Amino acid sequence: MTPTTLIKMSPEPGTVIHPVYSYTEEQLQKIEDLKKYSASVALPPSDPYYKWEQRWLARADTHPRYMRATKWNYRDSEKRIKATMEWRRTFKPDLIRPDDVRIEAETGKIILNGFDKDGRPIIYMRPGRENTERSDRQLRHLVWWLERAKDLQPAGQESIVILVDYKSTTLRTNPSISVAGKVLHILQDHYPETLGRALGISPFLDPVTRDKMRFNPNLLDLIDKDQLDSDFGGSYEFEFEPNSYWDQIVELCDIAPDGTRIEKEDSTEADLANSVQAMNLETSSEKAPSLCSDDSTTDSDSGPYTPKTGGSVKNMGVGNQKAVSVESTAREVSSA
Repeated sequence: MTPTTLIKMSPEPGTVIHPVYSYTEEQLQKIEDLKKYSASVALPPSDPYYKWEQRWLARADTHPRYMRATKWNYRDSEKRIKATMEWRRTFKPDLIRPDDVRIEAETGKIILNGFDKDGRPIIYMRPGRENTERSDRQLRHLVWWLERAKDLQPAGQESIVILVDYKSTTLRTNPSISVAGKVLHILQDHYPETLGRALGISPFLDPVTRDKMRFNPNLLDLIDKDQLDSDFGGSYEFEFEPNSYWDQIVELCDIAPDGTRIEKEDSTEADLANSVQAMNLETSSEKAPSLCSDDSTTDSDSGPYTPKTGGSVKNMGVGNQKAVSVESTAREVSSA
């Protein structure tokens, strides 16, 4: 494959999104009860963070993940989702300003690029490329990438892959126990059921998460060669150029300079509206055809992922995800 600075924006054509979860009537009721509970402890509309909390609560995967993480213990799910809501109000992971963490991304020590064979976004971590001193900003930088990976999940996918390369790690660049502890706390407590695969990570994890780890696996069994970085045995010769890479990610996820989201007007829809106006339609009952339907996935609940062509790449994001049928058959153990 020819070397490129362009990132992978979607899974391979024909990718089947897994795992897909199947819930009983009792489990569905618990999910609905948890939604009612989170609504009862949510911020008031007058709070500046209200919009962003509601955006997170409205994600199709939020409440099911907390129920699965507690093995359907409803009271524990209440405690955990409330703790995460309180953490998000303080940390504001969805409002981290790009410029606040950009310096951490200059060496490519954390890169979001590509998808595994189940459609999970891949985060590469190369601790040997560490370029800053240990600080809270490093933690915010990691959370920034977790949020971006969530942005790029195809419809129906709820987890991600983290691939860590320790080959070039030194005593100076290796994360301290305290930093590792904070990272694991955030992953396990505030992004439950999000870590679908962790490859090459030291087993400094709780037993449930550690059972999901794979050490020195054949990565081509898990990731298509065209999606896997050539440094890890794939054929995808990605050349990291910090400015180009950063700009692509920020634009792809519609991140504004203040950390909010850029609301883009669909140019095709705008052109259509102008054409309709120019035609001076005689009856108000006539309507222009809708261009807002999401056809980024097939109608099959667990069918192949087919990216929309000719539209904005943000159609892969959470805002345009279709709900996945709860009757679909589960094919994997739930993610950590």
